[in-house]
Amino acid sequence: MSSSIKTYDYVIIGGGIHGVGVAQAAAAAGYSVLVLEQKALAHGTSSKSSKLIHGGLRYLETAQLRLVFECLRERRKLLKLAPNLVRLEPFVIPVYKNTRRRPWEIFAGLSLYAILGFLRPSALFKRIPKSEWGSLDGLKTEDLRLVFTYNDGSTDDAALTRAVMESAKSFGAELAMPAEFLKATPAEDHNVVEYSIAGTTHKCKARLLVNASGPWANTVLDKVESKPEKLAFDLIAGTHIVIDHPAPKAMYYVEAPQDGRAVFVMPWKGQTMIGTTETKYQGDPSLVKPLQEEIEYLQDVAANYFSKYSINTKVVESFAGLRVLPHAKGKAFSRPRETTFHFDKNIAPRVVTIYGGKLTAYRVTSEKFVAKFARLLPKRARKGYTSNASLS
Repeated sequence: MSSSIKTYDYVIIGGGIHGVGVAQAAAAAGYSVLVLEQKALAHGTSSKSSKLIHGGLRYLETAQLRLVFECLRERRKLLKLAPNLVRLEPFVIPVYKNTRRRPWEIFAGLSLYAILGFLRPSALFKRIPKSEWGSLDGLKTEDLRLVFTYNDGSTDDAALTRAVMESAKSFGAELAMPAEFLKATPAEDHNVVEYSIAGTTHKCKARLLVNASGPWANTVLDKVESKPEKLAFDLIAGTHIVIDHPAPKAMYYVEAPQDGRAVFVMPWKGQTMIGTTETKYQGDPSLVKPLQEEIEYLQDVAANYFSKYSINTKVVESFAGLRVLPHAKGKAFSRPRETTFHFDKNIAPRVVTIYGGKLTAYRVTSEKFVAKFARLLPKRARKGYTSNASLS
């Protein structure tokens, strides 16, 4: 065990997109930062998303207008900051005779989406004429009424996470990986943090301890000796499958015939990826995996819309990630996607837990976090701004 104990302004537990995002924002603001990641950057949910940098068209249905506006703004920024990692793709929405969302509803939603995007060219949409339906990757045309197309963003989520951590390091942040967080003990003006690297225990001091461990958030809090209060949340598993078929030319935004949920059929590394599901999960987050019924659900969705797919199309890969959503009754779809910064007001110095959040909004979420807790830390000389820090 090291005899010298270094003090950091921030010690962040978790190397997912929000952990590295806060590291980047804090380091750019001049704070000293250490990130502890137990396995690998983006090992959990941050490598198992739908790979989308988007406003969240479907969230308009639940009136999450502020979230959509914020995400569209962040999409514009990331297209400039990370042109090799984030790109605009054509999205296609087919409307059939039995589609639950009627043409006027989709038209209204796309119109509002465009308005929230300030009617920029990238936010506009149009109808695809019937004469061009034959070029839509084998999309079934029986009972097809209308086809809309618009643009939204896509990315390699794991690569983006790694790029953000590299940016954080360029501002002076440090990364310990693989490093297992062991415990934190509050002292007068800091937390004493213990962590293990290759079986050796290390200590450091943290003026602010940030729990950005996603599905493991409350497990991490169990290791804080002051026992800060926790928020109740639900883990929602989202499964994706990759099928043995060449990639489609566009992203297809379709409605699952089983329950009306939104599902994407999209290109991914030369093949076709389909996702996602929403299944409540209980158990060790490390053990989450796709259920057979989820795989069949997604296969059925693809076969329902495309003549070239069948329920027996070979699945070459499947993966499941966990969303952290507020605990509530009812379907996960209608729950808010806002991020919560939670701390126990009775404990000082504070331990702050990040619950929830969206990949697209990681940067602005991280900036809000650093601004909110600046009063707890010494003033530092700013080194830069995430708003103009290129990512590659």
